[in-house]
Amino acid sequence: MWVAFTIFVLIMLALDLGVFHRKSHEIGFKEAFGWSIAWIILAAVFNAGVWYYFGPVKGLEFATAYVIERALSVDNIFVFIVLFTSFAVPKIYQHRVLFWGILGALIMRALFIVAGAALLQRFHWVIYIFGALLLATGIKLLFQGDEELHPEKNPLYRLASRFIPSVSTYDGSNFFTIQNGKRFATPLFLVLIAIETADVVFAVDSIPAIFAITTDPFIIYTSNIFAILGLRALYFVLAGMMDKFHYLKLGLSAVLIFVGVKMLIDSFYKIPVVLSLTIIVGILTIAVVASLARAKRIESTGPGSGLGGD
Repeated sequence: MWVAFTIFVLIMLALDLGVFHRKSHEIGFKEAFGWSIAWIILAAVFNAGVWYYFGPVKGLEFATAYVIERALSVDNIFVFIVLFTSFAVPKIYQHRVLFWGILGALIMRALFIVAGAALLQRFHWVIYIFGALLLATGIKLLFQGDEELHPEKNPLYRLASRFIPSVSTYDGSNFFTIQNGKRFATPLFLVLIAIETADVVFAVDSIPAIFAITTDPFIIYTSNIFAILGLRALYFVLAGMMDKFHYLKLGLSAVLIFVGVKMLIDSFYKIPVVLSLTIIVGILTIAVVASLARAKRIESTGPGSGLGGD
């Protein structure tokens, strides 16, 4: 199963970069929306296979893990927007950066999952550390507001930019360029480093959240991979309207707090997977509907009327 799934992922990535996006071009809303729906359908088909071959419990575990990972990946999109804006990355090259960034994320997530599963198998009490971490992260997200992100200040990124010879100009879609016979990194490569290091930070939150639903490494890995593979398309769908989702961070913080509490009370009461999925989907639905209602109200009254409200 592991080998077959990995081969499937490699084939899809090869088709993505080698066929559908062989030439760099600006990704439009319709194309991104189509790809986003395609990845959701593939995940749903895979989920049906899990349900059929391994039973409804595993099927529900995959569905819940996928929804959590998909929701938490929205934070990655905020970082993508900040990075591409800060470095003035041309839209025509953004897909290439995200492709390689997400490919690196797939490898790092696999390592995180294997390590996490091994820890939980040998030391079950680690689940309480994961729970406390998620609870603290959720509370922090609840009160941090809309402060500006500065992922380019990440220590690993700053270290790379200091020790890797680089130039400030782009050379098409190349990560490296040759000038005066010497190789230099272009801003695209530095953005890629920032995206990779940011994903490590987000993985610290999202992967423990999945362990609250299931400890089956295959379910965790496959749900993570499907969510990440659809992340690029989701970015191009949402990039132009992220400001409309005013209450989404509150929703994400509520999800993290719920999952953290679920892990902390694991020894006393195991919340059924069906109930977990219902609560998580309900939280996210309320956050999205409330955000869109607020955005519509502001558009109808005008931002300067003072009737928009929070």
